[in-house]
Amino acid sequence: MSRSLTYRCLNCLEHTMTREFDTSHLSVTCPNCESFERFVNEAVFRQFRAFEESPPPEIEWERLDRAEKFVVSERLVRSTKTLKDFEIVNHDTSEASPYR
Repeated sequence: MSRSLTYRCLNCLEHTMTREFDTSHLSVTCPNCESFERFVNEAVFRQFRAFEESPPPEIEWERLDRAEKFVVSERLVRSTKTLKDFEIVNHDTSEASPYR
């Protein structure tokens, strides 16, 4: 008996799918919004939602864009990183990411 994990479409945030393997995300076409999109691991999505509802005081959550917020959430859920491992970095170029 194998376990099934849930993944959620990052475009519509409505459609979920289950798979019998554990990965941070899948890239497939969503049957709900018809977008070829990343489906994020449900545990990562739950962490993201928790931080959206109650931003962590350790980092400037609101300064991060959506993709960066998901990276932080993914690293917290799927690795041994903690919020202390993240630092907001100011860069002079607009292409640089404000986190590391």
